[in-house]
Amino acid sequence: MGFDAPRDQLSVKAEKAILVGVALPDRPFLSKDPLEELRGLTETAGAQVVGELAQKRLDINPGLYLGKGKVEELQLLCQATDADVIIFDNDLTPAQIRNLEQATKCKVLDRSELILDIFATRARTAESRLQVELAQLEYALPRLKQMWSHLSRYEGGIGMRGPGETQLEEDRRLVETRIRDLKYKLGEVQARKRREVQTRTSEFTISLVGYTNAGKSSLMNRLTGAGVLAKDQLFSTLDTRTRKWILPDGKKVLLSDTVGFIRNLPHHLVASFRATLEETSQARLLLHVVDASDPLALDHIQSVQRVLEEIGCDNKPTLMVLNKIDRLADPAEIQILRSKFARSVPVSAHSGEGIHDLQEEVMGFVSHAMVPLKVRVSSANGRFLAWLGAHAEILLQRIEDDEIFLHVMVPDTLVGHVLRETEIEILEIPQAFAPKPKREEWEVAKGSDSLGISELS
Repeated sequence: MGFDAPRDQLSVKAEKAILVGVALPDRPFLSKDPLEELRGLTETAGAQVVGELAQKRLDINPGLYLGKGKVEELQLLCQATDADVIIFDNDLTPAQIRNLEQATKCKVLDRSELILDIFATRARTAESRLQVELAQLEYALPRLKQMWSHLSRYEGGIGMRGPGETQLEEDRRLVETRIRDLKYKLGEVQARKRREVQTRTSEFTISLVGYTNAGKSSLMNRLTGAGVLAKDQLFSTLDTRTRKWILPDGKKVLLSDTVGFIRNLPHHLVASFRATLEETSQARLLLHVVDASDPLALDHIQSVQRVLEEIGCDNKPTLMVLNKIDRLADPAEIQILRSKFARSVPVSAHSGEGIHDLQEEVMGFVSHAMVPLKVRVSSANGRFLAWLGAHAEILLQRIEDDEIFLHVMVPDTLVGHVLRETEIEILEIPQAFAPKPKREEWEVAKGSDSLGISELS
């Protein structure tokens, strides 16, 4: 697709691409191969890399981002390789894209536009398609002036004699209307998703998060036998999948696999995918999966933590899962990461190494979220007994006449359900979960010599 192609056609499939990266003092190159990740993104989008160019600068050129000498070098490289598209590992302004396209006679994409294109290609469900379209339109709206080549045309016809309305103004209005419609539809999706997630309050929910291609889907398959798509490819998962995970001690939890994060993930994309990330925001525990064999593992961890902070999940209990240890040339390398993260478990989703240790850690966390209760219930109350069998762990059971004495472990989120039962008697409950006394009970206690107010609070 050449320079004259419409800018709204974002796909780079089957095109010849030249990659460009610019390092700045506050954004240095992270490795000896600074374009490695951009190369992976470009290949994921379906393009063929035919050339690369990197430059270190103290500041950017406001008009061209690159220096003039590098622009001339880029122009010669485009001619020599017959390139169709130039892809920057930086975010460019609309004016910079326009100037670079005029100088090189080649289409120019920035990092955000490339990631949006990949998401559009990978979107499979109606929900993810809505999310990607909204992110693309919000990205495109301030860039309409450069994206449309028919800006100077006016519409004619009866009632439209004279200057009329420019095509740019009409396009902007259409895009703004579509954005408003998409936000309304996604609002409905998010509300439905929130209701769906909230129906799982009786379950202990765990969410897998991590950098793209860290092995989250492979780990989910190893833990649950879910059989979800797992490829050695960026953004192979866009839609959240939730499966039941039965721990070795018999406890059942729900495990969700979510979209992978990446460095400098476009803000519009994060905002659009909030409905998909609802599973993460409601999870009781996050398993942060890290590709321990990647030299940039620490930078990837920071990128994920920034996205978690943006969606309000940075303070959730988190267990670091150091994956792909089977790829480490020196097993001692894992100790560097473990020294930085006290709560971490090295595993290999591929070979199964360390999976038992991960299960032990999760079982310990789930057990701490269980509340011990002692209750007395009539043997005729089959409904409540069935509920306990489905949601609680029964430690001890004693039958006397027509009554059953039970010592159970109940998930902390379900203690309120037990307290609302009127046909049972609670014999023992931790003080932190004990119901507050009613006003009349407080008044009686206030005048009592045997029970102080502090003991009731």
